[in-house]
Amino acid sequence: MPEIDKSEGSQQEESKKVDISKLLAIIPSASELRGAKKTLSEKRIRIKYDRSIDKPIAKIPAWIASELGIKNGDVVEVVVAGKRKTTFTAEVVESTENTVVVYPVELEKQGVADNSIATIRKAKVQ
Repeated sequence: MPEIDKSEGSQQEESKKVDISKLLAIIPSASELRGAKKTLSEKRIRIKYDRSIDKPIAKIPAWIASELGIKNGDVVEVVVAGKRKTTFTAEVVESTENTVVVYPVELEKQGVADNSIATIRKAKVQ
């Protein structure tokens, strides 16, 4: 009786298997089919004071502004601890940092320290 080499059979079987991940790569996801890009409504960031700013402006990095759908001149809310809410006029700047530079006067009145963590969002128009 001839001997069958099992190692040859298993090698042929492995070469016949199709890598399913390559097939799935060509199937678009549901969000791509809908074509809707989801924008965030708010983001947690670190705020820093800039005493050279003389009016209520928030300098927001461009990558954060694009995620939140904020443009130059939009009104944004900065909320600290869910209670201390202040509005600023957005100014989009080119930066790679994860910080928003703000006008300090209003936040200092509310007892918010420099370099605090806050939530930023586009203000709702009433």
